[in-house]
Amino acid sequence: MAAFDLVVRGGTVATAAEVFEADIGIVGGQVVALGRNLAAGREEVSAKGMVVTPGGLDPHCHLEELAQDGSVHEESFASGSAAALAGGTTSFICFLPQWKGHGLADSAPGYEARAQQSRCDYSFHQIITDPTPEVLEREIPALIARGVRSLKVFLTYDPLRLDDAQLIQVLAVARRHRAFVTVHAENYEAIGWRIDALLKAGLTDPLQHAWSRPPVVEREATHRAIALAELVDQPVQIFHVSCEEAAEEIARARARGVKVWGETCPQYLTLSHEDLQGADFAGAKAVCSPALRAKGENEKVWRRILDGTLDIVSSDHCGFSFATAKRAPGSGGYGMGSANLRADGTPAFNAIPNGVPGIETRLPVLFSEGVSKGRIDLPHFVRLSSANAAKLFGLEGRKGSVMPGADADLVLWDPDAERTIRNADLHHAIDYTPWEGFAVKGFPSVTIAAGKVAVRDGKVLAQPGDGRFLARGPYAMARPSGRVPDGFDAASVE
Repeated sequence: MAAFDLVVRGGTVATAAEVFEADIGIVGGQVVALGRNLAAGREEVSAKGMVVTPGGLDPHCHLEELAQDGSVHEESFASGSAAALAGGTTSFICFLPQWKGHGLADSAPGYEARAQQSRCDYSFHQIITDPTPEVLEREIPALIARGVRSLKVFLTYDPLRLDDAQLIQVLAVARRHRAFVTVHAENYEAIGWRIDALLKAGLTDPLQHAWSRPPVVEREATHRAIALAELVDQPVQIFHVSCEEAAEEIARARARGVKVWGETCPQYLTLSHEDLQGADFAGAKAVCSPALRAKGENEKVWRRILDGTLDIVSSDHCGFSFATAKRAPGSGGYGMGSANLRADGTPAFNAIPNGVPGIETRLPVLFSEGVSKGRIDLPHFVRLSSANAAKLFGLEGRKGSVMPGADADLVLWDPDAERTIRNADLHHAIDYTPWEGFAVKGFPSVTIAAGKVAVRDGKVLAQPGDGRFLARGPYAMARPSGRVPDGFDAASVE
């Protein structure tokens, strides 16, 4: 009788701390043994010549989201999770919406049932846009009790944004119930002022999206979010940091002992203003928020990865197809203003849906630009792609690890494989990728999820419904630091 359900044999195993040669024995969907010359498994996968890492954890992606008008984003859980697995991501955290004027439960009817079609494991952040007493006192605590332990707030976008008073209320309730808070940090009023000025000047191209939200508006909101979190003594993460100015605010706060973390995304490591330009309105494909920055900012963001200020790379996958959404005003999506039409019928920059697809390309781009080009080593890649997110969002020990007891989520990388990214080869539902024609070195050959081969040589074998909801209990990173101004803990007052 075989000792293991599956043995991954003869690979170079990379963890968040070290690299070593080992076989990996798997039973019941968990890693149970690491060693040389392990006994036979019922199934075996050769990892000879391969690098074996924990499966990626993408803590920031948008899948099959329900819009306020009842429409549904085109990236389904089935297609998005297929793309995730093909790119080496074996679990993700996406978003439960809330719409102003509605409670949490009635903002997303059926959304959690939709998520059960995921091919890999998943969890949720809860967006808070309307922190009424009912939401703060009843719905958020009930949500946390069933394992949704992180909240997301926006400081920009209609109708999602919170004002400072509302943000403080959300931070305080999260502190009381040991939840974590994530922040989209941009200054709403400053962006609106810039948009109005640009439109009046007749400047409507996709590039002007970046002009409407320069680094200073991200820096100011990052500073403000951190200051209010420091006041309340609530741990926070700043989402999708795009520039040195915002990263500097995080670094300064961390030096003071504030519990604040920062993530960035592949688009801020590889793309720039140049990608917002091009014939046939192609720049619309790269419209996202925060916006892409001027050429040269990428290396500054890389330096903040190297010094530890930015310790997670997520995808912020938020896909809107070019043919049906990015070129066509009025089709919905974060960041859309009124459907201002240009002379050729395309939308002005402020009416282009914000977001780029990236759940499948996240890890190949990070591996190639990071490991293959010598910017980071393999343990740092593991920390950026899975281990740090697992720790920050309450999944440590289960995800982001190859140790006994962890979920058997693994990726076998061919470190010498050279590929050119083509949308035709990807598994998402979106009709383009902003990395079209981008050359990468290092590519997933096999993805294993929950102890089963989920992808082999680009073919997705996992089925809709194979994924499980990841409930998250109390954990250390979400606890307050205990440092409160003047010793008065206002956040603890009911």
